[in-house]
Amino acid sequence: MDKSKDIIVCRCSDVTLAEVKSLIDQGYTSVEEIKRITRAGMGPCQSKTCGHVIEREITRATGKKMEDLEPHKQRGPIKGIKLGTIASARKGEKHED
Repeated sequence: MDKSKDIIVCRCSDVTLAEVKSLIDQGYTSVEEIKRITRAGMGPCQSKTCGHVIEREITRATGKKMEDLEPHKQRGPIKGIKLGTIASARKGEKHED
């Protein structure tokens, strides 16, 4: 019995291991391709967890080494920013968190 349908790879977007494996079987062999199709890695964590799991699955399926994969992109903000910090920066003020 394949339990990969029950294993969540991306908690932010509820992407399962089965979905990732299926895409790799279809020929999608980069984190960026899988990210665009599933939105894995586009949530609040910005692929800090799922990006590495997807890379591991790609290496397992393709036989490539981890260092041969194109690094996945992380977009900011990588952590939450308070609105007061943004507003203060616009006014040229210093804001304490």
